[in-house]
Amino acid sequence: MTPERLDRFARHIVLPELGGIGQMRLAQAHVVLVGMGGIGNPALQYLAGAGIGRLTLIDDDVVETSNLQRQTLFTPVDIGQPKVTVAAQWAARFDPELAIAAHQTRIGADNAVALLAGADVVLDGTDTFATRLAVADACVALGLPLTSAAVGRFQGQVANFAGHLPDQPCYRCFVGDAFDATDCDTCADLGVLGAMVGMVGAFAAMQALRVVTAGVSSLGDPQWGHLHVIDGLAPSLRTMRIPKDPDCHICRV
Repeated sequence: MTPERLDRFARHIVLPELGGIGQMRLAQAHVVLVGMGGIGNPALQYLAGAGIGRLTLIDDDVVETSNLQRQTLFTPVDIGQPKVTVAAQWAARFDPELAIAAHQTRIGADNAVALLAGADVVLDGTDTFATRLAVADACVALGLPLTSAAVGRFQGQVANFAGHLPDQPCYRCFVGDAFDATDCDTCADLGVLGAMVGMVGAFAAMQALRVVTAGVSSLGDPQWGHLHVIDGLAPSLRTMRIPKDPDCHICRV
């Protein structure tokens, strides 16, 4: 790393749990962010801040006034602009050495494999089960780790999945096959606190960093299949282990 990069990430490098080797691994990593909404905004900020070398952003939506309460990358002048474009412009200003790609498209079963190929980890912060399952199934097919994050009202859920591994569950092992429809509730229906999505998005970024640095630092325990449930009202955090479903038609071996 150049002296400027060493200075930029000095607070990381002095951490014995990460160190210079871990920082170099972050610089070599490619993370795909699916969804540039409330979860994707803070996740992008903290992944870019951590020194991830390459980021791909996927979202088909545009900035709306109602987004500004929780999607803190956006300002009133961005209303009507594609979220991925505005987010990519922020990332380019934040770190000119960051390689950034933006895809303004809706990801689904027909294009997920092509869009996700080549990632080291996929972070999904979308808000419909149909999209989440398409992303999760593509990750298993490609042999990619998945960081899944969701929030509704005052509860957040974050988990790392590695369904391509014979002894680990996939996202579908968790939710089953009953949620492939697109008519599930969203934050527009249920409401959501802005600070809550910030908490969940930052937590998801932390879990993705665990995946990226696995094997090269003591930070890198991916915690496969451990669902972390965040209660923003209590507040509290509890963790449960998701078993692999032997009848799952996506990840069973």
